[in-house]
Amino acid sequence: MAKRVRPIRVGIADVAKQAGVSLATVSRVMNGNFSVDPEIAERVRAAATELKYQPNPMGRNLARGKTDTIGVVVPDLGNPTFQGVLRGVSRAAAQDGYRVLIADSSEVSSEEAVLAGEARRRCDGVVLCAPRMSAAELEELAPSLHPMVLVNRSTEAPGNPSVMVDYGRGIQDLATHLAGLGHTKIAYVAGPESSASNALRLAGLELFQQTHPHVDLVILHNGSTFEDGHESTGDVVASGATGILAFNDLTAMGLLSGLNERGVKVPEDISVTGFDDIPFARFTTPPLTTAAVPIMDVGEHAWQQMRDLLNGTDSADSLRVFEPHIVVRGSTGVPAKITASTPE
Repeated sequence: MAKRVRPIRVGIADVAKQAGVSLATVSRVMNGNFSVDPEIAERVRAAATELKYQPNPMGRNLARGKTDTIGVVVPDLGNPTFQGVLRGVSRAAAQDGYRVLIADSSEVSSEEAVLAGEARRRCDGVVLCAPRMSAAELEELAPSLHPMVLVNRSTEAPGNPSVMVDYGRGIQDLATHLAGLGHTKIAYVAGPESSASNALRLAGLELFQQTHPHVDLVILHNGSTFEDGHESTGDVVASGATGILAFNDLTAMGLLSGLNERGVKVPEDISVTGFDDIPFARFTTPPLTTAAVPIMDVGEHAWQQMRDLLNGTDSADSLRVFEPHIVVRGSTGVPAKITASTPE
């Protein structure tokens, strides 16, 4: 059997020898440095072509101090909302020649800071979705992560733009919708206590109560997953509320399932709302009333802000707030007692 001959790898030294220039000159030409004399640069490129030299992309990126990659840290890739953010960032970044490195903290707050630091060391910048990280930890960490764009968080550290959703306004609009239907006892099935967006929802509900003092508002502690919503069914029924505000669409769907198992009709007995308008929301039984968030736009705008940071452009749009809008579907209706008293 003939011995297999390995192809000889052409390196930068071979190109330098062929072109009669230094290694540094070849490196500058290969990295697009325009300070090299055009005739010399052309000689280097001709030598590289003749030798079929292929630059090592990793080595070239290290030399430039760039990876053409950004990190995106999310708390749960199983949640369609964060999938939407990631999709928006990835598609927009790809158009500018950047790749995305994904890190999932699996809803563990202590992992968010660790993953953010690891992502920043490997990438040119970080888009950080860290809803569980404490405000104090975020403030301490922010300078070391620059360039960084925050999603649904903000920091006092300069140069860290944010993209946010007005969760307070959205939950107020949902509560107002239920009150407008005649619901006078409303329960909020809350998200995780450490969640920043849950805090924004609670603040929004405080404002709602100021303008709707006749409505009895109950806060039920829960979580952010389908399973959490399902487990909340007993507390929801026991609360006596006829209108339910779920933390998000996933918990609302879990609650719909639990109510169906108990023979509780929606919306005849209880009205249920979600939040986010994930793709499955319109296909539940009944279809889910929710606050729709333009989540792909959130991701795309996060990339635009990151691009400005990477290019050294001072963006006037350091904070962009997206407003949810209410989508009314079949899961909300007039309370049974009002329906029963309506004359035929």
